[in-house]
Amino acid sequence: MDHRIVSVENSRIPRKCERAVITAYQELRGVGTSDVSAFHACTTLYRIHHPESSLNEARRLVSEWIDHHVIQRRPGPTNGCECD
Repeated sequence: MDHRIVSVENSRIPRKCERAVITAYQELRGVGTSDVSAFHACTTLYRIHHPESSLNEARRLVSEWIDHHVIQRRPGPTNGCECD
């Protein structure tokens, strides 16, 4: 599978936490951070925005967002948290 990072227009992502996660993931991958390390960092970042979230919930959302925005490059909205 090709894991090259393709820039996503992050300004179209309405949730601040989601936009922060995708931006961080792309920047980390862009400087050579492994996929797993970038994922763990982004999960931590999500939990900073949402300390009430369980680790499993954070992992699920972060993986869904990365898949949606980075892997599949889909432009539409995603499922996620209730924040703006």
